[in-house]
Amino acid sequence: MEKKKVLICGATGFIGRNIAEAFIQKDEFEVYGTYLESAPLDNPGIKMMKADLTSKKDVDEAVKGMDLIIQAAATTSGVKDIVSKPYIHITDNAVMNSLIFRSANKNKVGQLIFFSCSIMYQPGDKPVKETDFDANREIFKSYFGAGWTKVYLEKMCEFYSRLGPTKYTVIRHSNIYGPHDKFDLEKSHVFGATITKVMANKDGKITVWGSGEEERDLLYVSDLVDFVDLAVAKQENNFELYNAGCGSSIPVGELVKKIIAHSGKDIKIEYDLSKPTIKTKLCLDTAKAKNSLGWTPKVSLDEGIVKTINWYKENIKI
Repeated sequence: MEKKKVLICGATGFIGRNIAEAFIQKDEFEVYGTYLESAPLDNPGIKMMKADLTSKKDVDEAVKGMDLIIQAAATTSGVKDIVSKPYIHITDNAVMNSLIFRSANKNKVGQLIFFSCSIMYQPGDKPVKETDFDANREIFKSYFGAGWTKVYLEKMCEFYSRLGPTKYTVIRHSNIYGPHDKFDLEKSHVFGATITKVMANKDGKITVWGSGEEERDLLYVSDLVDFVDLAVAKQENNFELYNAGCGSSIPVGELVKKIIAHSGKDIKIEYDLSKPTIKTKLCLDTAKAKNSLGWTPKVSLDEGIVKTINWYKENIKI
């Protein structure tokens, strides 16, 4: 049987690398991956291609002949940049995705998976459904630029899904964590930054930016990989948009306490109210994914924390 060619854009990044490592275990796929500034993955099971995804020429060369595209490439960073330099999430991401979507249509790729996020949703106490954004179409002010960019790209997926045979899958995922996450304090999100602060701690104190009251929906990365598997196997329509999250939220302060407890260290928490913080509470309703794809998260937060700490110990030099 001829293998299907899958292109993982951003294969050296957090989500892309986890997906690449999962897909090379599948006999039915021939795996390709793009990289640019990071070193290519040193794995014989994945064919790496250097590509600037803001270049039409590079995109067309990478996409040609592919059966499946998993678009995990993005300009990303943590809350510090979101607050102080929000524009860095806008231009390059809009350009690269526009080119990838067009090339997928032009080359009649079978399916494209696009990782959106939950940034366009308003905070609230109830789990948010996919249709809730359409009901109010308001975006939290700190996420205005990045949020509307994601919505634009989602609509572009829907637009191209009407023009040709390519299926487009949009995944609005919550905060993903696990192996290969960004663990540096400048670019990491709250989970990765906290893991680093705890594991590298030497003075028995840890500083949390803000009050620690903001709440996050956290999903272990292997559950996101499972989501992709099911979307590839089961999606029938040319366009679908799904939430992917654990369905509950946890205050950042409580998350820090859990990570400290699982680390086995004796560390006190201090709160720096002068640092950037986005005080929101958000969790995702994933009933659509359960009903349509049979997907539900398998890894609990406590189990995911332990898995991540163990991976960190084995792979990160302190």
